[in-house]
Amino acid sequence: MKTVIGVRFKDGGKMYYFDPGEFDVKEGDGVIVETARGTEFGDVVAPPQELEDDKIIAPLKSVLRVATPHDREQRDKNRARESEAYAICMEKIQAHQLDMKLVDVEYTFNGSKVVFYFTADGRVDFRELVKDLASVFKTRIELRQIGVRDEAKMLGGLGSCGRPVCCKAFLSDFTPVSIKMAKEQNLSLSPTKISGICGRLMCCLKYEQDAYESMRKQMPRTGREVLTPDGSGTVLENNVITERTRVKVALNDGTFDVREYPFRELRVKNASSRPKLPDEENASVNTEEEADALSFEAETGLPSPAFGDDAPASELKKPPKKQQKRCAPTNGQKEPKETASPEAPESSELAGDRQERPDGAPARRRGSRGGRRRNRANRPAEDRQQVQFQEESGSSSKE
Repeated sequence: MKTVIGVRFKDGGKMYYFDPGEFDVKEGDGVIVETARGTEFGDVVAPPQELEDDKIIAPLKSVLRVATPHDREQRDKNRARESEAYAICMEKIQAHQLDMKLVDVEYTFNGSKVVFYFTADGRVDFRELVKDLASVFKTRIELRQIGVRDEAKMLGGLGSCGRPVCCKAFLSDFTPVSIKMAKEQNLSLSPTKISGICGRLMCCLKYEQDAYESMRKQMPRTGREVLTPDGSGTVLENNVITERTRVKVALNDGTFDVREYPFRELRVKNASSRPKLPDEENASVNTEEEADALSFEAETGLPSPAFGDDAPASELKKPPKKQQKRCAPTNGQKEPKETASPEAPESSELAGDRQERPDGAPARRRGSRGGRRRNRANRPAEDRQQVQFQEESGSSSKE
């Protein structure tokens, strides 16, 4: 925990924390502090308070001194010089014919640097402009390009609500705003109605977004079936501001009527609570029977009797044949050669196993031989005899 004060350098600008040290600082006082831009004059907007270390941006700089009347006079002189520098810079921009718009000019407290803020559509080559300004002001010159939102924050103005723009009045940072917020709040998507003086989406769209999201989670969705005091119906529209829902209600006489109810009086229909239709009951029964049949087959390996004796032959499953275990050859005996039959083709697990060849050749996978056997099993008897004869003749020639 550290004791800090909040200091602001511009009206509506961001607040920064500083260590007051041994000075007795109150809200509204002026202080002289050291910043990245040099020595600056700031106004205290937050009195001394205790803050945790994780909420403070390191390093925490200390207050140099409390502002004196002479310091305030120096600040007023700098503001008067800023207006003169603005006029001179405008003349230089027109002389160089640069496509840029000058927004504001700012002097540092000690007068060691002059900062010019401008906007432009793209990059601007202002090197010659900087040289001319440096020859006039005899000090360091900095030209900084800003966006349209920063321009509105510096200049200020009135929004569509008739009040000063939020960014100039109290906003310290800009938060992201998307068109999705306008859609969820049922606002007009016309750019002229949801855009601010900067031409971007209004920052105030973010203010109520959390409330809209929270309320929409509680209200029934459009198209859901709900129970109303007048009967069941379908949700047509939700009004988050009034917290009421428009429902198309089915009346007892068979007609429909659109009525509004507080969303807390509505109950969403559950799929388990509504009565089942005859087709759904039959479907559930068939599903249970199929589940029992599958469990019977998994336990016994026999076809399930649930189909009955009159079931077609395509639905009756034959019991799988048990596979004989292989025994490794012992006492120099050769392993008997297997022959594939059309009724029981060789399984992929056995075809992928390795087996030692009787002639002492290196072992190889029998996947390809198993595939040839399966292909032979599917051929006619004459073709199988011819292929077998070719294989025997080839083996005899090798010998």
